[in-house]
This record gives sequence, C-alpha cells and structure tokens, in this order.
Amino acid sequence: MKTTLAATHRQHRSAVRTAPRLTARFATRLTARVATRVGGRDDRGDVPGWVLITLMTAGLVTVLWAVAGDQLEQLFTDAIAGVTGPGAN
Repeated sequence: MKTTLAATHRQHRSAVRTAPRLTARFATRLTARVATRVGGRDDRGDVPGWVLITLMTAGLVTVLWAVAGDQLEQLFTDAIAGVTGPGAN
C-alpha cells in the first residue's frame, strides 16, 4: 500500500497532538500507583533502609569534601564574586 506525503503528514500531526495526552495519562497512572504503594500500605518497618541511605549519603559528602574541598570552595567563591547586587551595572 502506497502512502502519500499528505497521509504521512496527517499521521504525524495526529501523533503530535495525541502525545501530550498520552504523556499526561501515563503520569496520572504512575502518580496513582506510587500513591497507592506509599499510602496504601503501612511501611513503618523500613527504618533500617532509611538509616542506611542517610549514612551512605553522609559518607559520600564527607569523601567528596575531603577530596575536593579546596576546589569546591574556590568554585563557590568565584560564583559568589560573579553575582552583582540589585542596581549594579
């Protein structure tokens, strides 16, 4: 079956118009599923998991700070120095 350029253009326009609706529908379903999983069950026993995540994050921050602390400080200082106050030219 031979498709014409006009038919292909119509199909493309149709797909472009329906894509945001499909994306919104997917986001709505995903949000509902997450809400059901989070709020639908009583997950009070997952404290060790959150403690582990918190400790690992603190460890990563400490290691990064120890390794690249001077560079991060210089980067921050340069960024703040580049910001001008209100009314400055």
